[in-house]
Amino acid sequence: MSDIWLRASRLAHDFLPDEHLLAQQALVASMYLPDGETHVAVQDGKPVGFIGLRDTYVGGFFVDPEWQGQGIGRRLLAHAFETRAFLTLGVYALNGQARRFYKAIGFEEVGCSEADEQGMPFEVITLRCELEKARF
Repeated sequence: MSDIWLRASRLAHDFLPDEHLLAQQALVASMYLPDGETHVAVQDGKPVGFIGLRDTYVGGFFVDPEWQGQGIGRRLLAHAFETRAFLTLGVYALNGQARRFYKAIGFEEVGCSEADEQGMPFEVITLRCELEKARF
């Protein structure tokens, strides 16, 4: 899963230094994936995307770039909503593609911070979507 995370992150977060992404990949593999509730999308016996949850917070949500645009992300979110009335997540303000995707699903902005969780000076927008407003 951390390989999917790295490939998707390099595409979506091209403003972050690669050394930062590589350090984060190690944390994804050693901490975030094992500690969360992770659901994996599989095509032809191969993992192609995942969503990592902590209660109602989406801590990680990535689809392999080769598989993006094929409905995998929508299916992963729909699966997460099967047991939750709402979801929240953080997205970099510079990640326009993800922001458009989340808006199309029904997520709305509820907050923002001027730096990410590691203190990097990139604005992160907090989004929330209620199940009854979600469009898959």
